[in-house]
Amino acid sequence: MDKIMDFLNTEIFLLMLLGLIIILFILYISSIAKLNKLRKNYSTFMKKLGNGNNIDEILQDYIKRVGIVEAKNEEIISYCKGIEDNIKICNQKMGLVRYNAFKDTGSDLSFALAILDDYNNGIVLNGIYARDSSNIYAKPVEKGESKYILSNEEKEAINKAINNIRTN
Repeated sequence: MDKIMDFLNTEIFLLMLLGLIIILFILYISSIAKLNKLRKNYSTFMKKLGNGNNIDEILQDYIKRVGIVEAKNEEIISYCKGIEDNIKICNQKMGLVRYNAFKDTGSDLSFALAILDDYNNGIVLNGIYARDSSNIYAKPVEKGESKYILSNEEKEAINKAINNIRTN
């Protein structure tokens, strides 16, 4: 142990330490120079890649714009979902049946018209034409059924509307 302590107190050890510090300092300066050169090359490369503009700034701008677009996209999706939910309760299905209510009228001038939403709720209209009068009756429809007695033509009109059968 004494030999080690004696060696540490010698001038040779101090010179070795000084040499090591000088070498480390030179390596440190060399690393800083290489880092500065690398930064300069990187900046030049990015400017060439961005046609004279800094590509980092362009990319950050694009990232910001993409964030804005994503926010607007979420808003549009939410709006469309609201429209989609609203459409389900709009009258969108219709079924029409023309028929001859009385034998003496001579034509299919009477009709049953069902108008339903996506949940099969709505109304069925029955227009009965006679030679001396014409009447229209309306009945509510809930889930494809009515609490009122339906004629065969009204049932057929509701069935056509539910099954989305087009009438000519």
